[in-house]
Amino acid sequence: MRSRTLALGQHTLIMGILNVTPDSFSDGGHFYSPEHAPERALTQAFQMLDDGAQILDIGGESTRPNAIPLTANEEQARVLPVIEAILIQKPGTVLSIDTHHASTAVCAVDAGVEIVNDVSGHLWDAAMTKNCAQLGCGTVLMHTRGRPQDWATQAPLPSEDILPLVLAGLSERIKVATAAGIPRNRIVLDPGFGFGKRLDENYPLLAHFDQLQQLNLPILAGVSRKGFLAQALAPLYDESLPPPEFRLHATTAANVAAILNGAHIVRTHDVRAAVEAAAIADRILAAL
Repeated sequence: MRSRTLALGQHTLIMGILNVTPDSFSDGGHFYSPEHAPERALTQAFQMLDDGAQILDIGGESTRPNAIPLTANEEQARVLPVIEAILIQKPGTVLSIDTHHASTAVCAVDAGVEIVNDVSGHLWDAAMTKNCAQLGCGTVLMHTRGRPQDWATQAPLPSEDILPLVLAGLSERIKVATAAGIPRNRIVLDPGFGFGKRLDENYPLLAHFDQLQQLNLPILAGVSRKGFLAQALAPLYDESLPPPEFRLHATTAANVAAILNGAHIVRTHDVRAAVEAAAIADRILAAL
């Protein structure tokens, strides 16, 4: 990463999600309000660290379907005070910035962030790859198909096309990143559950998660509370989609499936549950 190294593969690492937003699909407004910034976010950050998170991923812009885009300046006004306050009170915390704005990445790393987690895989801001190479930070490259405002109208994907599409997209992103000077040992891959994959289209990706290992880079799984889990639960709730806070057990099941098939990092809203699930999954892997 920017100033240190994390060993991946010895045991599953847990990345806690901290959304400093009013409109994220799961927890919008819970940890952000102008009159209480950054106190709510700090309380949640410290709770996740106490619960066992090794990384905190801080985001200031929602990427839910049909989300309203932010300017980089608006995003920075939300996240930078939180980053600075966490590192003042808990120096040494490993922070990740969830952004697709290259200028936000620079500001966040300058403030002490170790990892840039770009949901677009460096596609939405042409300067992102060059900036990450120059910053020397850790980099998460996610596979994304289209933008949030496009997802509702995208053509369905045949089940057999999903994994090849993700593998090809991530392979291309790796080539671009390494050609720009980002070393492979600074890169983690994310197949992008829910990002241009609608509902049942995510299950072939989870079922064949182990195939992502052919890219020979560590893998991050981000399934926490997502809509495709809620869809599967709907028959248990009289065909209504359970709200995000009712998706914990489904998230745990998906996290364990991902870990058993090669996930090195799990990104989650519910840290303690993920820590406990990973402890069991890691024991199973060690017994193979």
